[in-house]
Amino acid sequence: MPDDGEVRALARRIEVIEAVEAIKKMKYRYWRACDAKDPDGFRRCFIARGASIDYGRLGRHDDVEPILRIYRDIALRKVNGQYVVLDMHHGFHPDIELVGPGEATGRWTLRMRQIDIERGTETVMAGEYDDRYVIEDGKWKHSQCHFRVLWSISRPIGPEVTILGSNGQCVSGL
Repeated sequence: MPDDGEVRALARRIEVIEAVEAIKKMKYRYWRACDAKDPDGFRRCFIARGASIDYGRLGRHDDVEPILRIYRDIALRKVNGQYVVLDMHHGFHPDIELVGPGEATGRWTLRMRQIDIERGTETVMAGEYDDRYVIEDGKWKHSQCHFRVLWSISRPIGPEVTILGSNGQCVSGL
């Protein structure tokens, strides 16, 4: 029969595992919202006020609202009823550590592919996130989300390429 110390240690280990899993799910929801063009889902992944955001060429911000406006301008832009920018975020290699009650840090690797139909380009990128998380309203959220590009390559998409949207409709050649 385990003693009280062993039970407390086991309970703590379970608490840490559950917190790490909740943070992972939040980060995956964030990327899914980016790709699904869901600004409300994107917003829900950040604290209400004062998040530190650094997305490199998209700027440094002391709150999520400025980057949310940029996200809407880029991700939600349409021409002839079709989205101009199509994204695919794949995040992996999470390194999450609880640093205090309701506080954690995280590092992630991102592989991203972006199609810009208007410019006729495909960009592939690799980068790293340096995050901080806190519990707000009972849920883990970003209090810091800093992204650093490791490398990227952009190339033209030729006229022989057909790009289909989620509805199966051709979106290339706006």
